[in-house]
Amino acid sequence: MITSKLPNVGITIFTQMSQLAAQTGALNLSQGFPDFDAPQALCDAVGRHIAQGHNQYSPMTGLPALREQIATKITRSYGINVDADHEVTVTPGATQAIFCAIQAVINRGDEVIVFDPCYDAYEPSVELAGGRCVHVQLGLDDFAIDFEKLAQALSPRTKMIVLNAPHNPSGALISRAELDQLADLIRDRDIYLISDEVYEHLVFDGLPHVSVLNHPELYERAFVVSSFGKTYHVTGWKTGYVVAPPALTAELRKVHQYVSFCGVTPLQYALADFMAEHPEHVEELPAFYQAKRDLFCDLLAPSRFTFNRAAGTYFQLVDYSQIRPDLTDVEMALWMTREHGVASIPISVFYQTPPEGQRLVRLCFAKREETLREAAAKLCVI
Repeated sequence: MITSKLPNVGITIFTQMSQLAAQTGALNLSQGFPDFDAPQALCDAVGRHIAQGHNQYSPMTGLPALREQIATKITRSYGINVDADHEVTVTPGATQAIFCAIQAVINRGDEVIVFDPCYDAYEPSVELAGGRCVHVQLGLDDFAIDFEKLAQALSPRTKMIVLNAPHNPSGALISRAELDQLADLIRDRDIYLISDEVYEHLVFDGLPHVSVLNHPELYERAFVVSSFGKTYHVTGWKTGYVVAPPALTAELRKVHQYVSFCGVTPLQYALADFMAEHPEHVEELPAFYQAKRDLFCDLLAPSRFTFNRAAGTYFQLVDYSQIRPDLTDVEMALWMTREHGVASIPISVFYQTPPEGQRLVRLCFAKREETLREAAAKLCVI
């Protein structure tokens, strides 16, 4: 009989809700992926490189041209320099980067602090490394770090803290003052960081993305993870990267080379070309997605849902307390999908212990205008 290494893990809610949307014909605003195409020049570049024979293994660390483009983008975005050879590693997706970072430094008995609501891939990766997650709940209204709770959660066994900003599912951002406060708290402790920044370029209302890359003291102990899928509308390419100081990068690569060895070669060539030829894409992304957020929120204004506009990501939380307070968020998500044709994600699944009385579901607005209009029309009659 098999003894499961992850006995509490089943099929993710994202898969379940996407399957239900497909079965019922509902509009899928649950799983976070666009329903529009990537830039044509990027798609054309893939075909070109396949035709040119770039179909064999790329270097384990990532195609040199792509790592150089990542380093150039970081300089342009954050005003700092990183070593493309010794600090940048291309991975088959951000989730794989997170997994490898955790496996590289977490040992049996170590504790890893995660902030609820949190992405569901963190805890299984920690458990597979023999560690244990300690959950610290973010603020109920602003989803900010409660530093008093964080200080109480620290122990001699704490080996890592996982940050996520812009934050999934809430869209909340982190400030420089908060990073400074974190640095003060862990300065004399042997604690690593993962900074999950996959939505780094989806920040709205003129606000900046405050990256751990731009905080020298924290970066010394950090793995900073990002995603081409989110930035270039190609989530199915499963291509991401991690930036870390040379010593941490060396440890991460020891694991990475035995998990996947390398990413998909023609995709890396295509991304390198597109980044070199279209640096403006990243600069235009905040306005592109803010327009979608604003359209969707304006369309939802007449509904009985209440919400604060997301500061980042391509997710919008909505409160359904005035509609069906008798339903849990899981029940609400199922009801909305089956009865009203819009699939969402209940955010209780992002918690170890969901807050009592919270009535929130997450909607993805990385969709075409016609999709957002149709979904909003359905939601406004609930």
